[in-house]
Formats: sequence, C-alpha cells, structure tokens
Amino acid sequence: GVIIPVQCECFALEGIAALIENNEKVRAGHNPALEIEGVHRTMYDARRRLTGEVSQKLEQCFGERVFKTVIPRNIRLAEAPSHGLPVLRYDRLSKGALSYLALASELRKRLKLKTAA
Repeated sequence: GVIIPVQCECFALEGIAALIENNEKVRAGHNPALEIEGVHRTMYDARRRLTGEVSQKLEQCFGERVFKTVIPRNIRLAEAPSHGLPVLRYDRLSKGALSYLALASELRKRLKLKTAA
C-alpha cells in the first residue's frame, strides 16, 4: 500500500490530486491491489492557522485514512540528516523521533486490523 506524507503547508493539497491520479494509473496498468493505506501529516505546527486548515481538509478528503499521529515541526528532525543519521539514532527522545515511533505503532495496529478482517 501507499502512505502519503503531507506537509501542513500551503501547496500540499495541490500535489495530492496528482499523486492519487498516478496511483490510479499504476492500479489500472500494473497493480490492481495497490491502495492508499493512509495519509500522515508532517511539519505540523498547531500554533499556525494554516496547519489546522490543511489538516481539516485532509480529514474531509480522506476520513479514516488520515493517521491520528502528527509529525511536528522539530529541530532535531531537521538536524539529523545533516549529521548523516536517522532521527532515532540522532536523538531518540526528541519529539520528532517519538512521533515517528507513534506513527509506526499506529500503522502496525491498522495493518493488523485490516488483515484480521
């Protein structure tokens, strides 16, 4: 399946339409089982009104496929690549690292529910 990361920024929603269209082309031509498993919000800043607007729009468009876990704007996430490290090795207790662990846990639960059905 496909998981779509979406920055909670101005033009993020415009790119999703093209991504969904490409996903449908792949389904039609190569992999009919390919599904969008979920959408996760990145660069989330609850202090910004735009973040809330983008998040609300995603929930309207994708409903239950939007993960509850959000990945916040976090300096440690930004610094890790410049040190050549994944954030879990750079600062495993940072808010960003913990958010990615929570997202992985949420995905694992979602996939278990799906395979049990």
